[in-house]
Amino acid sequence: MSFLHRLKNKWKLDTLGQVVLVLITFACTGFTVMFLKGPVVAWIGGAQDNQTLLTVLYYIFILPIYNIILLIYGFVFGQFAFFWDFEKRMWYRMTRQKHKIERE
Repeated sequence: MSFLHRLKNKWKLDTLGQVVLVLITFACTGFTVMFLKGPVVAWIGGAQDNQTLLTVLYYIFILPIYNIILLIYGFVFGQFAFFWDFEKRMWYRMTRQKHKIERE
């Protein structure tokens, strides 16, 4: 079984086209966040000496931005429902609300 077929089954998608759109959405979101890193780091505190603190703060600020951008690209590529469910599962895992994941 090919890589795309395994992803289709894992993500419970109907077609290989949807798998490709989901992968494109992830790629576009990643590139957008990469381009936003400079402005976000400058906004947080640009030239601080403590790079570890700067990195931790960057990840704290970029996580919600990443999720919003992921939903926007998901909408643009017609895969909003998939990414909305993806975001809910991620949120439930982060907050340890496993019972809500099992119901869906």
